[in-house]
Amino acid sequence: MTADQPLLFTAEEGVATLTLNRPHEGNAMAPELLVALEAAWGRINDDREIRAVILTGAGERHFCTGAAVGKLGVGIGGLQNRPYADANRFTSRMCAVAQPVICVVNGLCNAGGLHFVADADIVIACEQAVFMDTHVNVGQVSALESIGVARRAGVGAALLMGLVGRSYRMPASRAHQLGIVDLLEPTREAAMARAVELATAMCANSPQAMALTKRAIWASTEMPDRQALDFSWELLKSQWAHPDFEEGPKAFAEKRPARWNPDPNARR
Repeated sequence: MTADQPLLFTAEEGVATLTLNRPHEGNAMAPELLVALEAAWGRINDDREIRAVILTGAGERHFCTGAAVGKLGVGIGGLQNRPYADANRFTSRMCAVAQPVICVVNGLCNAGGLHFVADADIVIACEQAVFMDTHVNVGQVSALESIGVARRAGVGAALLMGLVGRSYRMPASRAHQLGIVDLLEPTREAAMARAVELATAMCANSPQAMALTKRAIWASTEMPDRQALDFSWELLKSQWAHPDFEEGPKAFAEKRPARWNPDPNARR
């Protein structure tokens, strides 16, 4: 692991930590970082030992300042003239990551950096963090990120940041009030410590139950209520055939740690 890697990847005791590692450019998303992120999410999806993920940025000033503007262009990185699902593969949700993902915003989160916030399962920020969207200042459309912001915080928050641009910076306290941020911590160190605490706690849970819970909740943002309920009911019933459905109550009754089966296709 070297300082010139665009993305740092560590895994310890079931928790993978991804660190955007381009602090010299505000952790901006250059093509090499987008490629590294897609590979990392693929690695996480394939590793059943990884139970939870933390994503953050290197340095103390920036979480992610968005796309590397000097390298923007059709055909570069994730900006190919291809369908959305094929061209955008740099967040956990874009890559259908089953494990819970915690985003730790440790500084400025701008424009494309909002993707990581919108697509994370849990967002933790320090009080020094700020959020803004400068797409319109450089002649770009804020569309994809703004949809995610609107989903979390409402249309007004997305329009405020998306239309005003660099002249408005939303403080972490306001982002917390609106729901962009789930947990607010006083310092960068405290935010990271809280993420590790939550990720460690998740490692004690049934991986399959967490994966299906995550799918059910996200489905509510994509489907009409009736369809989301029907879909989630099928997910719930599918767990009845998984070994963890029997192991959980048994471990509870025997007052011991559960021995979860990491195989999503296992049947009892």
